[in-house]
Amino acid sequence: MLSKEDIYRKQNMGNASGIGARCGLILVDFVNGFVDEAQFGGPHIAAAVEATVPLLAAFRKAGLPVVHTRVVFADDGANKNVFCMKVPPLLTLTEDAPGSQIVPQLTPIVGEWVLRKVSASAFFSTGLSEWLHLRGVDTAVVVGCTTSGCVRATVVDAMQFNFRTVVIEDCVGDRALEPHEANLFDMRQKYADVMPRDTFLQLLSKA
Repeated sequence: MLSKEDIYRKQNMGNASGIGARCGLILVDFVNGFVDEAQFGGPHIAAAVEATVPLLAAFRKAGLPVVHTRVVFADDGANKNVFCMKVPPLLTLTEDAPGSQIVPQLTPIVGEWVLRKVSASAFFSTGLSEWLHLRGVDTAVVVGCTTSGCVRATVVDAMQFNFRTVVIEDCVGDRALEPHEANLFDMRQKYADVMPRDTFLQLLSKA
């Protein structure tokens, strides 16, 4: 009986797309509420935040585009959607709510876009694709949380907008290990290159 790796390899999946001429970093929902296990978080997400600190520093040093995303709903819930029917506590993530604030370790600086969204994908109805194209980005580098949710949705849309896409595996996290690992495997086969941070930084230094 073939292993899952052999099945995908036999079907010629899992090929690398590599990185192109210019990378842009998308930090998906690294906010307080998604680090806190009492709200939306999990034990793997805090480690992903810390692993992202030097990655973000490298992008800043290279002068490459950076976007941070936040889930932000109206204070009165006027823009609630079906996502909130599945996960009602999302409505607590309003503009000034502590849970919706970007974690201190990754505080945005001038010139980095803080993108507010109400859906899983950072690309859905946000203008992110146009923002990246305007800055010459052909490779979307995705980190954040959760791996099986907003990260995956963002990765799938990045590929559908024809960006080469890279997921930094030690810079993404989830509520549980099983969905984290399953989604990394699946994204590697179909949508993105998945690699450790330090491997990517070596590629970036040669780009």
